[in-house]
Amino acid sequence: MSEVIAVDGVSKRFKIHHERHNSLKERILHPGAGSTELFEALRDVSFSVGEGETVGILGHNGSGKSTLLKCVCGVLQPSAGQIRLRGSLAALLELGAGFQHELSGRDNVYLYGSMLGFSRKRVDQIFDDIVDFSELAHFIDTPVKFYSSGMYVRLAFAVAVNVDPDILVVDEVLAVGDERFQAKCIDRIRTFQREGRTILLVTHQADTVKAICDRAIVLDHGLKVADGEVGEGLRIFREHLLGGAAPGSTPSAPAVRIEAVSAPSGSFEVRHGGQLDLEVDLVSDQAVSGNLVIEVYTRSGLLVSRNDAQAAPVDLAPGATRVTVGLSDVPLLDGVYDVNVGVVDPQGGTVLGWREKAAAIQVIYDGRAGGVVALDAAVTQW
Repeated sequence: MSEVIAVDGVSKRFKIHHERHNSLKERILHPGAGSTELFEALRDVSFSVGEGETVGILGHNGSGKSTLLKCVCGVLQPSAGQIRLRGSLAALLELGAGFQHELSGRDNVYLYGSMLGFSRKRVDQIFDDIVDFSELAHFIDTPVKFYSSGMYVRLAFAVAVNVDPDILVVDEVLAVGDERFQAKCIDRIRTFQREGRTILLVTHQADTVKAICDRAIVLDHGLKVADGEVGEGLRIFREHLLGGAAPGSTPSAPAVRIEAVSAPSGSFEVRHGGQLDLEVDLVSDQAVSGNLVIEVYTRSGLLVSRNDAQAAPVDLAPGATRVTVGLSDVPLLDGVYDVNVGVVDPQGGTVLGWREKAAAIQVIYDGRAGGVVALDAAVTQW
């Protein structure tokens, strides 16, 4: 797999001003006032992305995700290190970035196209596709300063995906649009994946990373703390960062370890509408009170169900504990489903232990319905 993005030892520092002078008068009257400090948003970050890879970048607010993407896109220059790109790049950064608010949507499309090196003739050729995808034909000649946040995203994403880039960079903005348009954007990203394009995606939505990414990178206060398989990246994100670890520290062992998940019957097979019992073996180094979380995903990464953790309390003594979980009236249709298991604190804000793909269940359905779950339809004819 050839390298498309190479980030080599990148650091980015910003100068933060305290009590900064706002006028010449203040500077004359208070010559000694005002101080600055250096803030390191990125610290020696290195990774590479191969052709056709989709890489998700995870991290809490302030971890350096957006700064990293701006450096990749050339909006910011690194304070140290270098970034190499091969191929054309289209970026969808924070809401409205690059738009001129006084210009209409039409003018902004041509402006953005010219910034990417396209001629007016080339933008003419793709203009209708952009407008169709954005669903803003009625507002395309309206100044974008009157657009809602959702309209901003629709137009920006429509331009980014229709300029035929080799590399697509997306920073969190998909969370702004409505659910239908989000699904439309995900479908277009999947099309890009089938075409072998490279995608760099920042999101807070772990389900999105699980569904579409090949790899996950986790940042914490400007440091890269994980880079690898999606499940492992999500585990570190949940256990280490959401668990309140010290900034920049090495991921530590979880408070609770999920050792194994087994089926008392000896089989993870269940018929539609039937009962499936699971036994979860947990190990804790100390007494822990928390709530058990069970997630069920399709093999394509779609979250089917997550139980109400507040309704599943567990009190663990030091050592090994076995917990039985009963899944009753399983509504799933034919297929194999992955099960994630975790333990969270009683408030649900801290992950005490987590295991991705702890088990796989096989559901058997005798009917002909399609989809993921069966919905009973009561039909009344008058």
